[in-house]
Amino acid sequence: MFENLSERLERSFKILKGEGRITEINVAETLKDVRRALLDADVNYKTAKEFTETVKQKALGQNVLTAIKPEQLMVKIVHDELATLMGGTAVDINIKGSPTIILISGLQGSGKTTFSAKLANMLKSKRGKNPLLVAGDVYRPAAIEQLKVLGEQIGVSVYAEEANKNPIKIAQNAVQYAKQHGKDLIIIDTAGRLAIDEQMMNEIESIKNAVNPQEILFVVDAMTGQDAVNTAKEFNERLDFDGVVLTKLDGDTRGGAALSIRSVVNKPIKFVGTGEKLDAIDVFHPERMADRILGMGDIVSLVEKAQEQYDEEEARRLQKKIAKNQFDFNDFLSQIRQIKKMGNL
Repeated sequence: MFENLSERLERSFKILKGEGRITEINVAETLKDVRRALLDADVNYKTAKEFTETVKQKALGQNVLTAIKPEQLMVKIVHDELATLMGGTAVDINIKGSPTIILISGLQGSGKTTFSAKLANMLKSKRGKNPLLVAGDVYRPAAIEQLKVLGEQIGVSVYAEEANKNPIKIAQNAVQYAKQHGKDLIIIDTAGRLAIDEQMMNEIESIKNAVNPQEILFVVDAMTGQDAVNTAKEFNERLDFDGVVLTKLDGDTRGGAALSIRSVVNKPIKFVGTGEKLDAIDVFHPERMADRILGMGDIVSLVEKAQEQYDEEEARRLQKKIAKNQFDFNDFLSQIRQIKKMGNL
């Protein structure tokens, strides 16, 4: 993702290469290219226009130091503004309630059920939570079975009522069940729905009012581009959700949703799905994403992944073998497996 945008922005900055200073003319020429690159990446038109206007004002308002080239200054300004556009800083999920109730919403096929399991897995392993997954999708065939299979894979209980077709009642019953069984986190997976489907939108509003969740997350497929932004706007008007989850960010997508959604709905992107595995979920860091877009690489995320998979005891064992000149192909294979656990780099 973002490869095309990264290349286009890099070409835009080259307009300033060799220039002694920043002028209105070379800034206008550069930002014309930047705006075109953003629009081609399916960024919202108003967002792209406001973004380039802000960059222009900041670029013309700064003196270029002799040690810094105009091209470098422009990269820095664009980087900072991209990070601001996507929210500036990471926003944590609210898990203060006891039990904490998280309601998952979104369109059909956006990846809500898989994300629900990923979130349960993350909060269980990293925050020490004892989660309960709730099968609130009573319409999609095999939705309950899918959640049960995912729950089994991560060792998380799933609450389901196969005979009950009332998701509001299921959600209420699940909260009572969680309290009785010592669960401190409830994640309610709901059916996919269109914003224009009044009956379905009324239903999820009723679920919200019935269980009063601490956190409502809107899950959206990043590959849907501008459609994702428009849908988020409509859902937010009805649900006033707390954050956005972008799924399929590892796919062949232009990235417009990631760049537009924060400014359009004024709600933070909290998580991104980065693959099919149940640990392929990351907290969204705007600055790191800006680094990635500008081709700087996301070194911090890579280091964090390496630390998660690092086995100290195994490292000591290998260190001793290397010192004794006994390192063999089996040890090499063990190292490769450790790297593979980190997923896509």
